[in-house]
Amino acid sequence: MSLKDIIEKTLSSWMRDGGPEADVVLSTRTRVARNLNNVPFPHVASDADLKGVVDTVRDALKRSPALAGLYMLDLAEVSLLDRQILVEKHLVSPQHIGQVKNRAVVLRKDEVVSIMINEEDHIRIQTIFPGFQLERAWELCSEIDDGLERGLDYAFDEKIGYLTACPTNVGTGLRASIMMHLPALAMTNQVGRVLSSVSHLGIAVRGLYGEGTESSGNIYQLSNQVTLGRTEQDILENIKGVARQIIDQERGARGYLLRETRKQLEDRVYRAYGILANARMITSEEALRLLSDVRLGIDTNLIPGIDRKIFNELMVLTRPAYLQKLMGRELSPPERDVERASFIRERVKEG
Repeated sequence: MSLKDIIEKTLSSWMRDGGPEADVVLSTRTRVARNLNNVPFPHVASDADLKGVVDTVRDALKRSPALAGLYMLDLAEVSLLDRQILVEKHLVSPQHIGQVKNRAVVLRKDEVVSIMINEEDHIRIQTIFPGFQLERAWELCSEIDDGLERGLDYAFDEKIGYLTACPTNVGTGLRASIMMHLPALAMTNQVGRVLSSVSHLGIAVRGLYGEGTESSGNIYQLSNQVTLGRTEQDILENIKGVARQIIDQERGARGYLLRETRKQLEDRVYRAYGILANARMITSEEALRLLSDVRLGIDTNLIPGIDRKIFNELMVLTRPAYLQKLMGRELSPPERDVERASFIRERVKEG
């Protein structure tokens, strides 16, 4: 079995496939927050309450034919390394693995669907697709939500909407997120201006792993800030329109770089390629920065013959936990830098 075969077995669906507008948009995610009626929110619930939520959701999954194919993992029974991998694959939040007693995650085999049980809210349903597929992500998220609601009594107010632990999620409970790669806007010093302007349109900009994280590798997550007083369609249309404008601006900046500074751009992306193809030690931050340059070279046809999905793969597979899982043992930070460089060299050569 080749390295490529091994990698294919470990990737989530959103990492394998390109999807629409894949030259700029890495993935699209929708998430809804729900809570059970007459049960305290997780941060004030007792152990018995939390266990009751896990058991109730497990029973609802078993009863609904629409939810067949979903399986539940109790986080307390998942190793620390595997929990971190769930975070690195964007299937659960970093906060969700902070406490594991009476916490769980529900997954579909292709990992397009994940449901956090007893994170900030009792239930957080997430769907994630490659590229720009907002309607598809929302359609599946809504379908899973409806399937669960048939067997559960959600906390809901006729005037306000769905009740949530954080006031910013009250109403629809919907967060729609677009993960974008914006290297050309960064190189032309426009990214700060563009992203700060979207805050006036009700859009928040976050880093690679969501709230509280910084941008790395020129990757940004855009998501709606407002969930109250708007319909789901209003929210989706707003973020869709903003994302399309940013896609156009990123492509415009790439065109400018190719016209005005082609040699400098070629030099930059090939220097990055050369380091990735030959380095003997590399940190995760440096790897992500260089992979961003190589991905730009692929998307602008400056580097032919390499599949762009290599960026999505290596963005996740070279993170500390995933790398240790692939190597089959715990690694010190210097050992990780050596193995990461070796892994990237081999993967880049395979193309």
